[in-house]
Amino acid sequence: MPTKARIRLWSTNVNDLTYVVNQIKAIVDKTGISMRGPIPLPTKRMEVPVMKLPHGEGKKKWEKWEMSIHKRVIDIAADERVMRQLMRVRVPEDVYIEIELI
Repeated sequence: MPTKARIRLWSTNVNDLTYVVNQIKAIVDKTGISMRGPIPLPTKRMEVPVMKLPHGEGKKKWEKWEMSIHKRVIDIAADERVMRQLMRVRVPEDVYIEIELI
């Protein structure tokens, strides 16, 4: 039974995330192994309401700060040479990657 690698990626910057996914796609296309994905997972939104200062005795004014976390999952056939190439992929600072062998 061939082993598979599940690659989980998440980032607050969707452009950097897409850049890393495209690099992984290029490696997979070059080597010709099977790939499933990238599967977009639901975007997690974190919202923090903060009161604007100075508000004095009048109306309370609120600012809302929001951060979105974008996620992708890719399943590929785990081949030794492909895994070595994946380790060399340039990953920006705000993109987090997790590789799990199944």
